[in-house]
Amino acid sequence: MNCNRREFLHRTAAGALAGAALLRSQTVAAAPRLADTKPNIILIVTDDQGVQDVSCHGHPHLKTPNMDRLAREGTSFTDFHVSPTCSPTRSAIMSGTYPFYCGVTHTIRARERLNKHFTILPQVLKQVGYTTGIFGKWHLGDTAGKAATSGLPYRPDQRGFDEVFVHGGGGVGQRFDYGGDYTPGQSYFNPTLFHNGTMEKTEGYCTDVYFRQAIRWIGQRKGKPFFAYIPTNAPHGPLKYAPEDAQKPYKDLAAQWKQAPVYFGMVANIDENIGRLLAFLKEQRLDENTLVVFLTDNGHSGGATKVYSMGLRGGKNSPYEGGTRSACFWRWPGRLPNGRTIDTFAAHIDLLPTFAEMAGAQLPTTHEVHGRSLLPLLKDPSANWPNRYHFVHCGRWAAGKADASKYAKCAVRNERFKLVDNTELYDLANDPGEKQNVIGQHPQVVAELRAAYDKWWAEARKHFVNESGV
Repeated sequence: MNCNRREFLHRTAAGALAGAALLRSQTVAAAPRLADTKPNIILIVTDDQGVQDVSCHGHPHLKTPNMDRLAREGTSFTDFHVSPTCSPTRSAIMSGTYPFYCGVTHTIRARERLNKHFTILPQVLKQVGYTTGIFGKWHLGDTAGKAATSGLPYRPDQRGFDEVFVHGGGGVGQRFDYGGDYTPGQSYFNPTLFHNGTMEKTEGYCTDVYFRQAIRWIGQRKGKPFFAYIPTNAPHGPLKYAPEDAQKPYKDLAAQWKQAPVYFGMVANIDENIGRLLAFLKEQRLDENTLVVFLTDNGHSGGATKVYSMGLRGGKNSPYEGGTRSACFWRWPGRLPNGRTIDTFAAHIDLLPTFAEMAGAQLPTTHEVHGRSLLPLLKDPSANWPNRYHFVHCGRWAAGKADASKYAKCAVRNERFKLVDNTELYDLANDPGEKQNVIGQHPQVVAELRAAYDKWWAEARKHFVNESGV
């Protein structure tokens, strides 16, 4: 059954809410065991791909058959949220806690560094026998700054990853210090990457290179459970580099947005690589013991919404839905049902506790884990799920301006309402496009959300360990 035909929850350009309760009326079959099963886990995170930029979310031009396949052959969270920018999202995935508690309040100026004292996801999984690998973008600390060794405790090879195959900083071509000065001026083709202690010149388009190396590494695991983290730097800018054959179907869209062919070509190329990965898992008979999770790290940063916005407001570095809502597909044949949707709110902070429960691992004790295991919802989308508050802040303030930025580009929400910048209230159940400010109609809701946010900020403020830079 095609993802569009089954009315997977998506908000169209008209802002309509379609199909949220479609599967709730279906009888939930006896759920297979998910806890303490030690599946192989592959986590794919794309960079700056908006939630709208998947064809099964109603995109009128983009073709992503393999992303659609993940949804069609698995379970989709239709109200899944990340942070408004990349390092914060990555820190939440790795820690299970809010980015500001990790000390991550920016993507540069040493404020992207995940607290070096935290036990993070690969370390959690290694405690129960997993081998771990990262292929692509880390962006949680690696630049040396003033001292040649100052970045070392933050690097992925020091944070629990056995196999490290990454570029530096926030993108290919940015300086980093993984064993000598990095040569700038690279494109997304034939990049030089850090591979297990040495700089390695590669051949091919960057996304192809990451997936190729990940597939090679997975093929060498020989039955030991593995965690493969594939965070691509595409379709992040500069929007100059994409394989020519991937751009061709989108050449006509340049009339709507000049950079559309490259951007959509990047997404299409990621999709092709997901297809290669799924074919490899089937060939190696790894399918039934491998969970594949796909999500994006924040909203779109360029002009893709000129082509299709899904009716959502905002994009990258915005606290609105278009800045934080992410595609989120979970495929695990034989364990997770095909074509199921879960419309309960969930977030990036929930990944670590979910993976830990699946692996039979203990949660970190180095910090508070804010997320919840999603296993109850994965077993039964209508499971009892207590309401909770969720907090968003774009950060990125100028040096020394943290306290003055408390209410700048922020949001707090519950399952239904969302307070933005302390001045706007949106009823997401009836206004997913955040067009109608109803702050004057719900004073009690506003008071509750403000109180929750003020409490969260006061606690988070104690953890801003990177504000002075290096």
